[in-house]
Amino acid sequence: MEPANARTYVVISGVIFGLVAVIHLLRAVNGWTFELGPVSVPVGASWVGFVVTAALCAWAIRLVSAKPDS
Repeated sequence: MEPANARTYVVISGVIFGLVAVIHLLRAVNGWTFELGPVSVPVGASWVGFVVTAALCAWAIRLVSAKPDS
């Protein structure tokens, strides 16, 4: 993968993970219910989802802002 394409991929991935993290946080803070078929997903799952997706977003930001190896 070319460096420009890799950078674009990381930026897009970081934005998507950031949006998903915000959605998880909103659900957890507001206590919104979520049902997947007959299963009710607990709010605690959104806290875990927030931590994981926020960490992946932060990792992407760190990769994009790092100085390239010369």
